Amino acid sequence: MTDILKTCKIDTTMIRKCMVVLAAMLIGTSAQAQENSTNLTPNIHGTVRGKYEYQPEDKAGRFEVRNARLSVDGKVSEIVEYRAEIDLSNEGKIKMLDAYTRFKPFDDFQFTIGQMRVPFTIDAHRSPHKQYFANRSFIAKQVGNVRDVGATVGYKTDGALPIIMEAGIFNGSGVEKQKDFWTKNINFSVKAQFFLPKDFNLTLSIQKIKPDNAGIIMYDAGAFYHADGWHVEAEYLFKHYDGSAFKNVHSVNAFVNYDIPLKKCLFSKISPLLRYDYMNDHSDGMRYLGGKLDKNGSLVVTDYQRSRLTGGLTLSIDKPFVSDIRINYEKYFYRKGAIPKPSEKDKIVVELMTRF
Repeated sequence: MTDILKTCKIDTTMIRKCMVVLAAMLIGTSAQAQENSTNLTPNIHGTVRGKYEYQPEDKAGRFEVRNARLSVDGKVSEIVEYRAEIDLSNEGKIKMLDAYTRFKPFDDFQFTIGQMRVPFTIDAHRSPHKQYFANRSFIAKQVGNVRDVGATVGYKTDGALPIIMEAGIFNGSGVEKQKDFWTKNINFSVKAQFFLPKDFNLTLSIQKIKPDNAGIIMYDAGAFYHADGWHVEAEYLFKHYDGSAFKNVHSVNAFVNYDIPLKKCLFSKISPLLRYDYMNDHSDGMRYLGGKLDKNGSLVVTDYQRSRLTGGLTLSIDKPFVSDIRINYEKYFYRKGAIPKPSEKDKIVVELMTRF
């Protein structure tokens, strides 16, 4: 090979130098690209919740994968963000949850468009890994649980009284009826969070939806204290149906949680907690006839009046993943004549939640 190069009068030393320079340039380019993309690297997260429930009244139990969520979020530039989240097992079904892009030209202002959790209430807006109890409150599950497609604007202020404001308009179709859904109605939600001194938070929100022919407006007020290991929270939701299509719904959620740090132990902390929640007869806003969806029908009771006491312990492991073992006992109190759903009776729940 050397003889060939000499015959062609090519300087092998120069070739070696050029190869070294080229390699240096490639390494430098790769390092520069990596440096420039550091803040643009996607964040991948997941939440898995597996649990066992036993209902003494039925003398029966079950295992369930309540959530198997995967999400990706990040930036494509300093002012454009995105998020996509899917649940591979949302009560046994695959559901697309979040899918939005966000324009954030300033630290204090943002515009979001896509599919998302509607800004409303405290407890209904919590992700599964941030829940305090194995099962959601009535406000979070039945009364105020709304995810929709639309656009929101958000603004926050600093200073002595920090405030976060969110407001948005939405289809009202939910997340599964987008393609051929056209509407002349305006569904909106407004939420304000006030971060008061002494670690208090006050959250006020209002939402208007129209899942069928009757408009529904909801008002929510909640507050919590979070400091020194304590989390004390109370929330009230009022739900009104236009034209007296259904009687007003009142719902309450109140709980207390106390974190006890543990040293030289498998767990980082243990948290005893207690909750009381309530709702009177509730309609999901859809018309039924003969137990089936029918536009010739009327609004009916889809969730009977009940209250519930939930007590338990949470054992937390915070490294390398965020993991909780939640042990709860739920005691239901139904009004006379109410018909409990198969999975909404007194129960013991043991849940392992892992966030990665």
